[in-house]
Amino acid sequence: MKKILFLSLFVALFSLSCSESKRKINESVVDHSGDSLAIDSTTPKVTFFQYEDSTAFPDAILELYTPLGNQVFRPGKVPFEFNIKNFPDLRQLPSNPQLFLIFNGGDPIGFFSPIFQRELTEGTYRVVGYLVDAEGHVLKSFGNYVDRDFIVGDSRPFPYSAEPYLALNFPRNGQVLVSGEELIIDFLVLGGDMKLDRLKVQIKINEYAYEIDHMAPVRVTNLPKGDYRVSVKLSRADGKELEGPFSSVTKTVYVR
Repeated sequence: MKKILFLSLFVALFSLSCSESKRKINESVVDHSGDSLAIDSTTPKVTFFQYEDSTAFPDAILELYTPLGNQVFRPGKVPFEFNIKNFPDLRQLPSNPQLFLIFNGGDPIGFFSPIFQRELTEGTYRVVGYLVDAEGHVLKSFGNYVDRDFIVGDSRPFPYSAEPYLALNFPRNGQVLVSGEELIIDFLVLGGDMKLDRLKVQIKINEYAYEIDHMAPVRVTNLPKGDYRVSVKLSRADGKELEGPFSSVTKTVYVR
């Protein structure tokens, strides 16, 4: 009965969020590049924006029991054990996974259970685990996500760094959008607070640029058909570069 109530709550919250009108914030309209005479003046301009915060499951807690920090494993199947509180049972949710892992800045991988194994080769790994809402967007309240470094085989730990870094949920590399579909850029900033630490995220989609200091999904509309290199970069508000290997992420997307 408890599982059924959790599932009902999840679906109800998703339905409520969809029914509420959302107000756009941080909107930026970008002019098309190229020969202005060759561009149809009626073509909608590329627009970046976010919605006001509507945080789902702010009390959800994601804990990682295994691996421990810098724990060493043999190459092969590496065990993962999460504990999830104040969130529906993953096995009772709809068909899409609500727990995701990112290994060393790669594409997210979804899981339907908090306990599983993953086949990994020798190397040093930084894993970011996080929960998502019914739309697949990262839950961004404190405690909704966790990160951990560990080692597989004969490798060395990452050098110590107190610098914040990025984890990118959307877009996925090679993602294909239908013409007219929004591009979602959904990210986490870990190891720092965007406001308190005066951080900013710079987004470039080919020649289109946008800058934000607010950790909420960025939506991009009216992208013309084509191939795009999406670069998401974390830096200081004063322009100082961050040196960590995970301070920037690049993906390729296609609009068809």
